[in-house]
Amino acid sequence: MAGRQDSDRESRRILERIARETDPAGTSFVARTTKGVRDHVSAADADRADPIEVWGTRIGRILGLLVALGLMIWLVLFVTRGS
Repeated sequence: MAGRQDSDRESRRILERIARETDPAGTSFVARTTKGVRDHVSAADADRADPIEVWGTRIGRILGLLVALGLMIWLVLFVTRGS
């Protein structure tokens, strides 16, 4: 019986989250995505007790973002020049 109640509770939690994410009056997709990117780059998921891990994660993610942007700019310039 307890397993059934846990399953019902989990189902309700999932349905509430879906309703919250798809609600037009709620936070927009762009705002949620922006917050997700900001949290990712600022290493919100890193262990706060270890400052070296936090800063290493931030530096690595920022460098990865810069490399990705540089490659995209290079690709656009390469395609627009023709060769």
